[in-house]
Amino acid sequence: MEDKAKNASTKRTVFKVFVCVVLTICSLVVLYPIIYTISTAFSPLMTDANSNIIPFADGFSTLQFERLFLDEDYLLWVKNTLFLAICTCLLSVVVCSLSAYVFSRFKFAMRKGMMISMLVLQVFPSFVGMIAIYVIINRIGAADQLWGLVLVYVSGNIPYNTWLVKSYLDTIPKSLDEAARIDGANHMKIFFSVIFPIAKPIIIFLAITTFTGPWMDYIFPKMILSTSEHYTLAIGIMRFIESTTNKFTLFAAGAILVSVPFVIFFVAGQKAMTTGLGAAAVKG
Repeated sequence: MEDKAKNASTKRTVFKVFVCVVLTICSLVVLYPIIYTISTAFSPLMTDANSNIIPFADGFSTLQFERLFLDEDYLLWVKNTLFLAICTCLLSVVVCSLSAYVFSRFKFAMRKGMMISMLVLQVFPSFVGMIAIYVIINRIGAADQLWGLVLVYVSGNIPYNTWLVKSYLDTIPKSLDEAARIDGANHMKIFFSVIFPIAKPIIIFLAITTFTGPWMDYIFPKMILSTSEHYTLAIGIMRFIESTTNKFTLFAAGAILVSVPFVIFFVAGQKAMTTGLGAAAVKG
């Protein structure tokens, strides 16, 4: 009996060691590209052609960041990208939250059909309509304009985010609306004074996702923007690793800086995002 217990304990120990070894190897495989990119960003070499595969074996320097800010238009790309992200965030929050409030609280003709239509639009990938989007943007004079790209992002955010916020608003009792209406509040005051504060978790989640969405998008900016003065971070950084150039060290430095806002947003808004997304999945 004692031998069986020892054998079982030995098997459990061997299994735990095996699992730890496998997980450690998997972690190293996943983390190595990230660590290598960070080490390349702080490398003193001009290119990665002769760089060491061992992270930080070539030394530590801030040369790449100095080149990024002094020799390239990185600050201009940051300004353009911030404009896109902030405008997309603000417009998406206003349009989607108001649309969700209308669909959640009012009964009108074609209401169900419009909601189903927005849901069907999410089935098709965005690249299916890229040609049509480019033609429309070109005809309204928004080609190679940042505000044209904002229109693309905001219109693309409306269907899914309206459904998301509506699902959350459906959980808020309508008795609150009725009580405010008895006190003489109109629909706009009810929304901003009663509904909006209660829906803060989903609004914060919406703001974070719509801000981070355009931050590193490459496809639509590449399609719409053509002049260097309108380049975003994604287009500018990708130029460093095009077939005609070999500036992976600059690409790594730019990629590290681009990731900073993501880390800040997700660390600061992690609780709000989890609460908002979880609550939005529950319908009253």
